[in-house]
Amino acid sequence: MNFVALKKDRFMGLENVEHLSSQELGERFDFLVENVREYAIFLVDPNGRVLCWNPGAARLFGYQSNEAAGRHFSRFFSDEDIRSGRPEHELEQARSDGHVDSVCWQVRKDGSRFWCATTTTPLFDETKHIRSFARVMHDLTDTQDLAGQRKRADDLADANRGKEEFMALLSHELRNPLAPILNALSIQRDIKTADPILQQAGRVIERQVGQMVRLVDDLLDIARITKGKLSFTKEPVELRVIVNNAVEASRSFSDARKHELSVSLPTESIWIDGDPVRLEQIFVNLLNNAAKYTSPGGLIRVSVHQEAGEGVVILRDNGAGISPEMLPRVFDLFTQVDGVANHSHGGLGIGLALVRTLVEMHNGRVHVLSEGLGKGSQFTVRLPILKNPSPVDSKLPGRTVTPTGRTLHILIVEDDVDSGDMLSMLLRLKGHEVCVARTGQTALELATTFHPNVVLCDIGLPGFDGYQVARGLRDIPACKDSILCALTGYTPSESDRDRLPQSGFDHHFVKPVAIETLLALFKTLGS
Repeated sequence: MNFVALKKDRFMGLENVEHLSSQELGERFDFLVENVREYAIFLVDPNGRVLCWNPGAARLFGYQSNEAAGRHFSRFFSDEDIRSGRPEHELEQARSDGHVDSVCWQVRKDGSRFWCATTTTPLFDETKHIRSFARVMHDLTDTQDLAGQRKRADDLADANRGKEEFMALLSHELRNPLAPILNALSIQRDIKTADPILQQAGRVIERQVGQMVRLVDDLLDIARITKGKLSFTKEPVELRVIVNNAVEASRSFSDARKHELSVSLPTESIWIDGDPVRLEQIFVNLLNNAAKYTSPGGLIRVSVHQEAGEGVVILRDNGAGISPEMLPRVFDLFTQVDGVANHSHGGLGIGLALVRTLVEMHNGRVHVLSEGLGKGSQFTVRLPILKNPSPVDSKLPGRTVTPTGRTLHILIVEDDVDSGDMLSMLLRLKGHEVCVARTGQTALELATTFHPNVVLCDIGLPGFDGYQVARGLRDIPACKDSILCALTGYTPSESDRDRLPQSGFDHHFVKPVAIETLLALFKTLGS
């Protein structure tokens, strides 16, 4: 049987397989394909768990039918593909496009890899709902060229790692100049001026720097996702609050384009289990995307409701719309809706890819509709509702303090001259006594006489790094009760998050940290 004929006939007699018992299903499937040994053919349920397994699959993968049944099909993919979400993406693409053809590495029971062509097609029940997916696979590995193929795959993996490292480094290097720019802007705002030109220039700088910060954050998140290291902490959160916070965070972007932005929230609470920071990131990205592709004076509508055990958020706009051929690709990484020839709307094609990944990490779904170019778009996010929630209070980590306000002694440890000087100037304008150290050794010497209430310490310092400085400060009696805050260009990894409190830090902030965030912390410090 050739591959084309197999694709044409592979579903004969399987239309209502879900009405059969597990044994009958397995027997019927095996009967259908018992003579097809050059192809692996198996069914997975909508969640990706194996239902049936033919002899060709047993030969190709090394698992017998009873070993494969009930296992998630992602175990047959490489670690790199699992981290990138390829298994789930293939099912989603098959769901939306009717089938998907792919060529990639697959992994046998013994851990060896083989190069494989796969066709994945959804099977529908009588109500047109997807009940399972059929996967037809063929080993493309040429044993005589296996070493060459593996070398090419290894070269590709090395290139991907290099790209990820470059993205992380680029993001870090971009953060450093953003911090002094933001602080200089805050100083400009504090020096009152009636000049409308200067006021407008300040607002433009603030918006554009905010956009740069979001792009850098998205770059870092994509790099972490591809490495499987994205930090994620779930707790009961109220969907109305998340959406409202996202609207406020993105409002300046819409206001700058004079959009009419309306929000419809339900009267009842809708609780979901999620990471509040990541959830807000989802809706900020969607709102900014809507603002970017909606002409000045356009309309953006946001609504929240619950339906069939899910919290549903719908964002509609009357903007540029999406062509039919682009709809299946809008959530792909580095995809520009305009295409390469037209970058008038800007962006890196990261935001929507990040949205889909974050929604799926919350066990949710995101869908886009558009009637075509010039007819606007609608994005719908569905998240499972949390039953019987026990809300938690989000609190700043660190020492227990009482709210007051006073002049503080603040030690800044920063080797970047512009960053240190701008932050120092800004905090002095806010009424605090400030001392700046360019090295860790200088910081330890100054601390013995300056007696800082707060230390803002960069991690990447010459000589002593920030961790060593924090441990040294904790050994100085004058710094026993000081609040130590780490400032970094990188979002910390899991191991870094463990090192921060172990070294003596009370708080951690990623550059550029907003002055309002620091001032809010300072106001909590006791006398």
